[in-house]
Amino acid sequence: MNNENTDYNDLTAEEKAVIIDKGTEAPFKGFYTDYKEKGLYICKQCSKPLFWSDSKFDSRCGWPSFDDEINKAISYHPDPDGRRTEIVCSNCGAHMGHVFEGEGYTEKNKRHCVNSISMNFIPEGEIGKAVFAGGCFWGVQHFFNGIPGVYTSRVGYTGGRKENPSYKEVCNSDTGHLEAIEISYNREAISYEELAKLFFEIHDPTQTNGQGPDLGEQYLSAVFYKNDEQRETAEKLIGILKDKGYDVATELIETSVFWEAEDYHQFYYEKKGSTPYCHFYTKKF
Repeated sequence: MNNENTDYNDLTAEEKAVIIDKGTEAPFKGFYTDYKEKGLYICKQCSKPLFWSDSKFDSRCGWPSFDDEINKAISYHPDPDGRRTEIVCSNCGAHMGHVFEGEGYTEKNKRHCVNSISMNFIPEGEIGKAVFAGGCFWGVQHFFNGIPGVYTSRVGYTGGRKENPSYKEVCNSDTGHLEAIEISYNREAISYEELAKLFFEIHDPTQTNGQGPDLGEQYLSAVFYKNDEQRETAEKLIGILKDKGYDVATELIETSVFWEAEDYHQFYYEKKGSTPYCHFYTKKF
């Protein structure tokens, strides 16, 4: 791994000593060791998302500790001596630190011990959030995955009454929830309107009883808006589609609690190595 890729951020000599040469900064000296702000930790070299602040905990080990990573953000490599496991950014190979398991600090029983100097931080207030429901969440996430400007996405359930519902409950009982996707994005790189346009172009917003061959109330089309600006944007796009002859059935619903779906649903088609059967891109705008 090297820093010659022109898409990578420039590094200081001190940063290179850790990120490229796999050094370790002194304990209790890193800027993020006791950092408590809410937001997103990203790779200092390539700016790819690594950890949400919700996964950070105080291990008192002297370095920032996280018990979970963003989906496939981290790669694992046993050290040559076999005593520890190194963790690196899966996108650019930047050295992060090491991972330890079985220590009992949290329920997840894993500690990513990370050098502060290997990361940058984006405050929660600078991160946009968008929530859409457009049929089976597998297909919706497939089309949003990898879009420039999108930090992360996760599929789950929202809009209903049942707390922390399971997939089985959403499919087979009256929870009121829809299958949905929550997207975190860089508001400087992509707009909410661009995301909403893609949402309307990857599913059939005129279908009222499901989406494609997937029938059921949990598959209805909806935009869950977080503020007046998002609601007005969705209303504008629906108006454009109606003027084009689309009998739009998409509902506009104020956001509520988003319950993350089971792990096997996250990035389903990426894991399976296939493509959606009920979602297709059709240019509408």
